[in-house]
Amino acid sequence: MKKIPLRKCTGCFEMKDKKELIRIVRNDKGEFSVDFTSKNPGRGAYICKNIVCLEKAEKIRGLERSFKTKVSKEIYEELRKEITNG
Repeated sequence: MKKIPLRKCTGCFEMKDKKELIRIVRNDKGEFSVDFTSKNPGRGAYICKNIVCLEKAEKIRGLERSFKTKVSKEIYEELRKEITNG
């Protein structure tokens, strides 16, 4: 039986299947991007594909805590667009 990789959402802190989450990645230059392939190199953090988790993560600075640095508003905007249109 194949093991399912689990990751923790930075909004609700629930462990979920990696495929159900959106990955945000910081590369070695310190640049952030939304990683839809989950294959980009760098430090990753995950968030559920729902607006409630995104807003909670933004409010409690979940991504900032994961990366231990400031995350730009553009990343939150890109995530918001992806979740509402996705």
